[in-house]
Amino acid sequence: MVTSPAASRRPSWAGRNYTLLTAAAIITNLGGHGALIAAAFAVLDAGGDGGDVGLVAAARTLPLVLFLLIGGAVADRLPRHHVMVAANALNCVSQAAFAAVVLAGDPQLWQMMLLTALGGTGQAFFGPASEGMLLSSVSGEQAGRAFALYRMAMQGAGLGGAALGGLMVAVIGPGWVLAVDAVAFAAAGALRAFLDVGHIPRRAPGGGLLADLRDGWREFTGRPWLWSIVAQFSVVVAVVGAAESVFGPLVAEDELGGAGPWGLALGAFGGGTVCGALLMMRWKPRRLLFAGTLCVFPLAAPSAALAVPLPVAGLAAVMFVSGVAVEVFGVSWMTAMHQEIPEEKLSRVAAYDWFGSIAMVPLATALAGPAEETFGRSASLWGCAVLVVVVTAAVLFVPDVRNLTRRTKEVMASREQGDAGAEEFVRADR
Repeated sequence: MVTSPAASRRPSWAGRNYTLLTAAAIITNLGGHGALIAAAFAVLDAGGDGGDVGLVAAARTLPLVLFLLIGGAVADRLPRHHVMVAANALNCVSQAAFAAVVLAGDPQLWQMMLLTALGGTGQAFFGPASEGMLLSSVSGEQAGRAFALYRMAMQGAGLGGAALGGLMVAVIGPGWVLAVDAVAFAAAGALRAFLDVGHIPRRAPGGGLLADLRDGWREFTGRPWLWSIVAQFSVVVAVVGAAESVFGPLVAEDELGGAGPWGLALGAFGGGTVCGALLMMRWKPRRLLFAGTLCVFPLAAPSAALAVPLPVAGLAAVMFVSGVAVEVFGVSWMTAMHQEIPEEKLSRVAAYDWFGSIAMVPLATALAGPAEETFGRSASLWGCAVLVVVVTAAVLFVPDVRNLTRRTKEVMASREQGDAGAEEFVRADR
């Protein structure tokens, strides 16, 4: 068989599906991060205030939470790339309509909320399908390296997209940036249409959507390492999100000199995520979740730094370290999911993971203001830091979190060949 030069230059783990998924993710992250900035400025340019920006953001989050579990069940029932392409088409149409109403002048708040909600609905179906497709596109011992490269590409594209999007909003206006994002969704969807799902066994007929959800729930609750870490992150993501989206800009405005220093700190976090992913392309911790969970503790540091508050240089350094740490956890988590969850249930389990991780974010964000009024800003931020430390320490008491071990090459080969004794071998090895 003749191999093309391009294929021969790719690592063995970077197959066709993986390459398409990574390229499409870069395109959507470049467009999407700029569009988030554009949406906020579109609201402000239309005469809205901070509360209106929050309403538009909430309009995206609410359908994402409502439809995630259904999206996971659908993605395990239908060909995943069909679900991804359909979701991209919905995002393309809704973003194009958002751009049109902004460019036409005088967009109404309800229009922006409705179109943003459609985008959140598309993401609810896209996310679980995308994660299931990615996890099934790699195999063998190099899975961790593949996930690290994918995450590094996404984080780098996000950094570039945010910087480019901010510049484009200033130069050509938010409407055109939203239009560019719509084109990005169309281009990414076209790439994802060429994904090959021939390696995924066809599901046996029978059962309905509720049965699929119950099956996914049993898979989720039957693994203590899985549900305990998702419960941990329901708190961690909520309080970190509240600290960075609500308190961070306020501290920057009152203590650090405004939006510029806060943008620098966020940029340092983004740089840390890229470096963390680069680190995980080489480092393969044997106890995956133990190493990953230890790296959640640094996520308390930004809240503490804002509570002091540290000078801009110190805050940026703290944000950089937390960015590195979150990528160590992220790659370790994806590798554990890849090796432990059956392929045919990946999207449903990913949906429960996403749901648990984001469900408390709106509540935490809404309570940030009352907490500041009641306890003070500094005390509220110290509370965020303490909560991260407490829930992370608690999850280390779960034996499976401490002991779940990266599979060896021999065990991975046995699993891929359908060796029924592979699981017993791994348990013995642990």
